[in-house]
Amino acid sequence: MAELITLLEGFGFGSDQGIVGFCSVHLVRAGGKIILFDTAHVGRRLVLQAALAQHGVREDQIDHVVMSHAHWDHVQNIDLFEKADLLIHPDERRYAHRPHKNDWATPAWTGAAIETVRINEVREGDELAPGVTIVEVPGHSPGSIALAVQTDDGLACLSGDALHFAEVALLKKNPLVFWNDAQATASIEKMLRMADVIYPGHDRPFRVKDGAIEYVHPYALAVSGVSLDGQTLRPGATLVAPAPRVPWIMPGVEDQPARLAQTALPAR
Repeated sequence: MAELITLLEGFGFGSDQGIVGFCSVHLVRAGGKIILFDTAHVGRRLVLQAALAQHGVREDQIDHVVMSHAHWDHVQNIDLFEKADLLIHPDERRYAHRPHKNDWATPAWTGAAIETVRINEVREGDELAPGVTIVEVPGHSPGSIALAVQTDDGLACLSGDALHFAEVALLKKNPLVFWNDAQATASIEKMLRMADVIYPGHDRPFRVKDGAIEYVHPYALAVSGVSLDGQTLRPGATLVAPAPRVPWIMPGVEDQPARLAQTALPAR
């Protein structure tokens, strides 16, 4: 069986000043391979490096970095792993070179950044190591991929943002759709059918039991800079109840398939 370690938990908290993009990052050891699933953004670089060191893993020991999708909060540390292959779905790779103008999660420089590392394209069913397999889960983005990992606790599915938060497993609706809403829902249902435990993109690992969410890991997050003494909020700082998440579909998704078909990769 594969060994699955969560290096960085994903969190889904926000602010009135913008999105805090804290995605989950996982390490898989299987068949003599060391596989990293997503790399987070540069604001978490030192935390990621410390987590790797805590588990006795050097950056140059990573064999494969699986890119769940090309959104900024999942990819900005790919340059740390110079000896690894970056594994990406071909549709995601092409799209990153010509993202839609309304796709705020894929800046125009994304394609250029991806091409600075060694790339291998992967598809449904590709096996990275014994018990570790690529799963296609499009919808949130054109080439989103998950990773199916056989563990001692059953089949784990590392979902990326094909399934952001545990509540999505009950609602069956992706909260942010940049590609295709129907495909996004089908991908959620696909992962729920196959997995014993889901490792979502911005939440803690969980299972669904008797129609309810059962988290596998405890919540652990320390927030600084908003209080004066650890108890009193700074003047102007406010804690508010989270608003209900309303699914958002990017304006212009109907144009996406034609745009992707017309996009060619630049020569390397």
